[in-house]
Amino acid sequence: MTTQLLQTMCTDSMAINIVLLVLGVIIVLKGADWLTDGAVNIATRFGVSQMVIGLTIVAMGTSMPEFCVSMVSALKGTPDLAVGNVVGSNTLNTLLIVGCSALVAPIMVKRSSVKRDIPFAVVASLLMLLFCLDGAIGRVDAAVLFAGFCLFMYVTLKYAKTTEGPAAAVATSGAAMATAAAASTSVSETPTSQTSAPEASTSQPSSSEASSSETSAPKASQASGTSMLKAVVMLVVGLLCLIAGSNMFVDNASFVASSLGVSDAVIGLTIVAGGTSMPELATSMVSAKKGNSDIAIGNVIGSNVFNILMIIGITGLVKPMHIAGITTLDLIMMLASMLLMWFFCRTTYKVKRWEGAVLTIIYLAYLTWLIMNAV
Repeated sequence: MTTQLLQTMCTDSMAINIVLLVLGVIIVLKGADWLTDGAVNIATRFGVSQMVIGLTIVAMGTSMPEFCVSMVSALKGTPDLAVGNVVGSNTLNTLLIVGCSALVAPIMVKRSSVKRDIPFAVVASLLMLLFCLDGAIGRVDAAVLFAGFCLFMYVTLKYAKTTEGPAAAVATSGAAMATAAAASTSVSETPTSQTSAPEASTSQPSSSEASSSETSAPKASQASGTSMLKAVVMLVVGLLCLIAGSNMFVDNASFVASSLGVSDAVIGLTIVAGGTSMPELATSMVSAKKGNSDIAIGNVIGSNVFNILMIIGITGLVKPMHIAGITTLDLIMMLASMLLMWFFCRTTYKVKRWEGAVLTIIYLAYLTWLIMNAV
C-alpha cells in the first residue's frame, strides 16, 4: 500500500513538472514576441540598426538565463553544469536556432557581420577550447575572456556610431533637401502677377495649414513619446517573461532529468542548455518569421559571444572552475558549429533553407550521441 502511494505521488509530481515545463515554454514564446517588437521599435526610434540591437540588448537579455544558471551553479560547486550550460547553449544556438530560423525563412546576413561579428564569435569559441584543455578555468583565463567581451562591445558600439550616425545624417539631410526642392518648385510654379483677392485666397489656406501643422506637432510628439514608452515596456516585460519562463523550464526539466541519474555535464549540455536557450530560439524564430533577419542572426552571434566572454569571464573571476565532465569533443563541436555557420554565411550572405536543414540535422545527431552515451 505504501509503495503504491509513493508511486502515485511520484507520478503526480512528474505530471506537475511536465505541465510547468510546458507553461514555461509558452511564457518564453510570448516574451520573445514582445521582446522582438520592442527592440525593433526602439531601433527604429533611435535610428540604430537592428543588427546592433540584436548584438547587444537582445543578446544580453536572452542570455540572462545562462548567466543566472552558470553563476549559481559555479557558486554551488557544480562547475560542470555551469560550463556545460554555456558550451551546450552555444552549440544549440549555432546549429538548432539558426537552422530552425532559416527553415522558417532564409536569413539575410550583412557583410559586416561576416567580416567582423562572426569571426569574433569564432575566436571566443577557440579561446574557450584552449582554456579548458587543462581542465580548469582560472581567474587569469576569466580575465582574458572578460577583456575580450569589453573589446567586442567597444567595437560594436563604435561601429554603430561611425557608420550609422553619418548614414542617418545623410538620410535626414537628403530628406530635408528633397522637401526644400519640392517647396521651391511649388513656389516657382505659382503665378506672380495676380490680383490681391486671389493672393488673399491663396495665402489664407497656407496660414490655416501652418496653424494645423502647429497644433499637430505636439500631438505627433506626444504620440511618439507614447509609442516609445510602449516599446520600452514591451522590451522589459518580454525580458522578464523570458527569464521567468526559462527558469520554470530549467527547474522542472532538471528535476525530471536528475531523477533519471544523468550527470551534471550531460544535464548542462542538453536539458539546461536547451532551457536557457529557449529565449534565443523563440526570439530568433519570431524575428525570422517577421522578416527581421538582423535580429535573428545578431541575437545568436551576440549570445554566443556574451555566453563565453561575459558569463564564463565573470563566473570564473568570482569562482574559478575545475571541469571534468565536459569533453574536448564537446568544445570542438561548439567551435566547428561556428565555423560551419560562418562558411554558410560567407557563400551568399544568406543562410538558406537547405543550409538550415543541415545545421538542424547535425545538432539532432549530436544530441542523440550525447543521450546514447549518457544512458
